[in-house]
Amino acid sequence: MDDLEIIELYFCRDEKALTETARKYGNYCYTVAFSVLNSMEDSKETVNDTYLELWNTIPPERPTVLSAFISKITRRLAIGRWRKNTAVKRGGGEFEATLDELSECISDNANVEKIVEGKLIVSTINEFLKKLPDTERNVFICRYWYADSVKSVAKQFGFSESKVKSMLMRTRTKLKEKLAEEGLL
Repeated sequence: MDDLEIIELYFCRDEKALTETARKYGNYCYTVAFSVLNSMEDSKETVNDTYLELWNTIPPERPTVLSAFISKITRRLAIGRWRKNTAVKRGGGEFEATLDELSECISDNANVEKIVEGKLIVSTINEFLKKLPDTERNVFICRYWYADSVKSVAKQFGFSESKVKSMLMRTRTKLKEKLAEEGLL
């Protein structure tokens, strides 16, 4: 079943929408959640929470790219669960490591001005990523969006771990320079 048909099922409030979503995107959602949580049980719960949120969000929302919409919801829910889990017990997983690495580029002070800046930062990062060579962009996304380990990224691209670390460091440096150039640091 294609995405438009699945979205129509949500609009008709047909529970088959959830079955079709799980069939088509269940493994994808689990992968997104697991990359943040690194826990099978928490990831499964996050995927179920994703389905509930989809049911409550569509309608009124009508996503243009269902996979991206689902990914965004899953990632947000997984990050929320991760924050809840780490508030209780501080653990050092890959997701925390990626946040530490990116912290040199982006601060996390929260106030209204920073929230507005955050939207500008997202836009600037998206433009920055579009201009990167494919391999460099894909390595960056694997590490910082999917929270893949350096070892996993190296294996996926056929690089040594040191090459991946160097590539990520150079890309973070360029990103930091771009953000500074835009006055966002």
